[in-house]
Amino acid sequence: MTRAPISVLLVDDHAIMRVGFRMILETASDITVVGEAATGAEAVAAARELRPRVICMDVQMPEMDGIEATRKITEIDGLDAAIVIITTFDRDEYLFAALDAGASGFLLKNAGPEELISSVRVAAAGDALLAPEVTRRVIERFAAASGRVTAPPESPIVSVPLTEREAEVLQLLAQARSNAEIAAALFIGEATVKTHVSNILQKLGARDRVAAVVYAHRHGLT
Repeated sequence: MTRAPISVLLVDDHAIMRVGFRMILETASDITVVGEAATGAEAVAAARELRPRVICMDVQMPEMDGIEATRKITEIDGLDAAIVIITTFDRDEYLFAALDAGASGFLLKNAGPEELISSVRVAAAGDALLAPEVTRRVIERFAAASGRVTAPPESPIVSVPLTEREAEVLQLLAQARSNAEIAAALFIGEATVKTHVSNILQKLGARDRVAAVVYAHRHGLT
């Protein structure tokens, strides 16, 4: 049975960026760009109408920025869209707010074509963080700015009954490790890692891996 292509919505106020992303993504047979938007407000409307699986979202846009657009899109009933924040990172100071708003990860605007394609596939699958080095830096910046005192690594997870193995997996997730890296570190199979991650997300009530990472950092599990 042939799988339907991954539907993507491109959101950026610069037309040349949207054209470039479209050209790259359309070289992949399993990805189709179903629409474009130049503002946050247009993105919300397009997401509601087109129901894409992945949304590549710029941050700084007129009318409504990407963070607010992300928040509104994640509130659309029945829409299961993974939102990837496309950023220059050094200029964007509100990326952690994007995580809270519901973003699934980050991708640098200077990423290569293969990285863009891979990131869309990964976001659609929901089984790994995007641009882990960026995710780590963003969360570390937030933690430093918040002045939160980090609890020791052995601290229990407050009110969430994770098993010892699940807690280990969550700590590795918080280090932006991939499934393969977690499997190697714990000497278990990748299928087992996926099962643990699924259980962790369910117990935490987390939307995706990024939300679980935010939880881990906020509760001193890193």
